[in-house]
Amino acid sequence: MAKRPTGEVIERERKSGRVFALRFRAYGRRHFLTLGGAGDGWTRQKAEIELRHVLADVERGLWAPGVAHAAEAPAAPTFHEFASEWLEARRSELKETTLADYTWQLCNHLLPFFHRHHLPQITVAEVDRYRALKVREQVLSAESINKTITRLGQILAVAEERDLIPRNPVRVNTRNRKLKARRKRPVYLESAEQIVAMIDAAAELDAKPQARTAGRRALVATLVYAGLRIGEATALCWRDVDLANGRISVGDAKTEAGIRLVDILPALRDELLTHRHANASAKPDALVFPTSSGSRRDKDNARERVIRPVVAHAEALLAKRGRDPLPAGVTAHKLRHTFASILFVRGEDPPYVMAQLGHTDPAFTLRVYAHAMRRGDGDKEALKALVEGRHWAPLGTSGADDPSKPAQEVDPENDESPADAGLPEDGRGGFRTCDLSRVKRALSH
Repeated sequence: MAKRPTGEVIERERKSGRVFALRFRAYGRRHFLTLGGAGDGWTRQKAEIELRHVLADVERGLWAPGVAHAAEAPAAPTFHEFASEWLEARRSELKETTLADYTWQLCNHLLPFFHRHHLPQITVAEVDRYRALKVREQVLSAESINKTITRLGQILAVAEERDLIPRNPVRVNTRNRKLKARRKRPVYLESAEQIVAMIDAAAELDAKPQARTAGRRALVATLVYAGLRIGEATALCWRDVDLANGRISVGDAKTEAGIRLVDILPALRDELLTHRHANASAKPDALVFPTSSGSRRDKDNARERVIRPVVAHAEALLAKRGRDPLPAGVTAHKLRHTFASILFVRGEDPPYVMAQLGHTDPAFTLRVYAHAMRRGDGDKEALKALVEGRHWAPLGTSGADDPSKPAQEVDPENDESPADAGLPEDGRGGFRTCDLSRVKRALSH
């Protein structure tokens, strides 16, 4: 009985990538048949199937050297081609900011690395190599690197559905594909003095003769005292600000919960009244915080023209006043944390705080609550006095703002929102576990 033909699949690495070939014996001689590379749609599994077909033809006497029996596989698209089609197909589904974020991830990070890869060439090893490169570059944070890998996984998931790749390499042991991001410490303005420094800094920048940007003071006050997201604040029109009834209507929000009415704190009402008086000719549909040309600010404009200059100037003011500096990492969004902390200091309950923030995350609310309860009594009273428009004494002094005037006493009986109403203190500005339990119960109702 004649021996059955035998053979094996050979993989070779070339400059163009991995190439598959067949090595087998036929008609008493050894033969070598090159199939192609991953860019041509070949995988080891497909090569093994082709080997079985060739050996079957040899056994039947149908195979002949020099005759191509392997079906020509259409070349798989490159990542650049496929990712561009993927993004274009979703353009109408995405918000403008989300589309800009996806475009930035692709153009600045994923495409420079993968643009010449045909889809089957994007293997687990290549994804790991991309991740290692991004870590070495030290340009993106671990969280941002993970976001780009997530986007890559979304694109390759569609390629897998269309049988363009045998499997999605990002989904293979996802924990190993992603970096462990360090949990960032929440940023809050720690004292009334820091809030005043921010607002004073904004006012001084507004007053400079060469200043092109106006309204910094009112915008910073709105972020601190109303907790609006920067996009919500820059979208406000004067018809959205009801100073008579003390409400801000937020209609342009990233989530359904974000569409809400925000109660205007007394300190913010004063700031907005002054800002409205300075813009008395503005129509109801006019923006509250426009650019110098009257257009709507985007987040980049707000960051570069308002937040960064104000933070830098506030640092200088605090140093001049001999006070503690601002916490590292103050951004427009971090001022929302300060607003939530202020509400808890005023004695507001967690469901109210979540509603004012437009939040649906109880975990965030609990973290802010814990932070607020760690404040000392003096810190709480100073913050309450500041946001309620009452006189307050700088912490660490025995006098008021004006050294020539005595500090004004606050009558507890006339204080409508005691910061520690019903909140058991441990004498060190701390909180007990039962406090958090009560907050959790309130959130569940």
